[in-house]
Amino acid sequence: MIEQDIVKILKGQNEYFNSGATLSYKSRLVALKTLKRTIEIYEDELCRALKKDLGKSRAEAFMCEIGLTLSEISWLIKHLKGLMGKKYVHTPLAQFAARSFRSPSPYGNTLIISPWNYPVLLTLEPLADALAAGNTAILKPSAYAPETSKVLKLMLEKYFKPGLVAVVTGGRAENHALLKQKFNKIFFTGSKAVGREVMRQAAEHLTPVTLELGGKSPCIVEKSARINLAAKRIVFGKFLNCGQTCVAPDYILCDESIKDRLIEAIKKEIVIQFGSKVLANPDYGKIVNKKHFNRLKGLINEQKTVWGGSFDEEAERIEPTVMADINWEDAVMGEEIFGPLLPVLTYKTLDEAISIVESHPHPLALYCFTNDRRVKAEILRKCRFGGGCINDTIIHLATSEMPFGGVGESGMGHYHGKAGFEEFSHIRSIVDKKTWMDMPVRYQPYTKKKAGLLKLFLK
Repeated sequence: MIEQDIVKILKGQNEYFNSGATLSYKSRLVALKTLKRTIEIYEDELCRALKKDLGKSRAEAFMCEIGLTLSEISWLIKHLKGLMGKKYVHTPLAQFAARSFRSPSPYGNTLIISPWNYPVLLTLEPLADALAAGNTAILKPSAYAPETSKVLKLMLEKYFKPGLVAVVTGGRAENHALLKQKFNKIFFTGSKAVGREVMRQAAEHLTPVTLELGGKSPCIVEKSARINLAAKRIVFGKFLNCGQTCVAPDYILCDESIKDRLIEAIKKEIVIQFGSKVLANPDYGKIVNKKHFNRLKGLINEQKTVWGGSFDEEAERIEPTVMADINWEDAVMGEEIFGPLLPVLTYKTLDEAISIVESHPHPLALYCFTNDRRVKAEILRKCRFGGGCINDTIIHLATSEMPFGGVGESGMGHYHGKAGFEEFSHIRSIVDKKTWMDMPVRYQPYTKKKAGLLKLFLK
């Protein structure tokens, strides 16, 4: 798509928004219900596309993408009226007589740039939040998930006016052309490197941005943890979508006294969940493309591999791979893995574990397995991270009742549920002052009496 086409789409969306067509409760409700119905109609096509792009089974495609998106939309439909309403707050005595309230207002035109690893979920969830908040949206799905992008474009163009929702497909040229335009809000999910470029480009227009990035998310396993259960939940969270999940446990940091037991439990659990011949399992996915496949191969240290390490070059599949006795000088610890490689590191004391986590950029997620309340409290008090779980992995993002987002280098801003609605809204502060009286204390000429009253009011 050429830049002139993008400019035309954006002009049409500006005109549509300025007409007031997106502002009413009814129009937003219709948009959300239309989106939900569209996803339901195209569920089969979306599942087939996800299978082609990422090797996802139908069960995984629904559980981790389609179902979560439908759940978010259902939550927004149920709570939309309340989200749109005024939120009254206390008014100081000095402002008597008045009422004060917070009032959400849509930004206007929004740009949503989504990644390839969860191309349905991470495109349509932000879209639902944007529509609920009364915005228009241009979507730019990843070129690395071409089949899914085709279906998204087809279904959204069929059921939505281009003035409300438009889809731009393509690669870097289209991304560059989009970021040159003036949007009222940009929502980006992807790598740190591209996130920096998005922020730089947005700064040219002083456009507010939400950045959902990533990082090396630690999984602390303390000696009081239930080892077998921890292994089960770590294997699920790590190898879901072949590890191509922004909140997947990037590495294990475990008490040195339980390392061997934990590794053995993880090895057994891999076989239980995926079978002894993982590469023959039709429900185990693939690496997105050859570039990422080769990168991951290069991170495998055969001398430190205790399970897995095999791969299928033609199918671009790598089996779950566990590496022990890893240190921070190993290649696998130099970057976010984003694949089915699980390095295991150890610590001697909890303070050491916390120090290790805090000496690196704040991760998008942190997981802790323990049955010691003191350990939970210490980690939550001292570690800075986007979100996470105690005695589980990944599931913290699967609820509309909690905001999801990063901190520091792992991102800025939040979404899901109320947080998503507010992320796509400007929250205005309004004082509705009554006219039947007017307190003279703030007006000149100032007197000792007025000064005394001000001290009384403003303490």
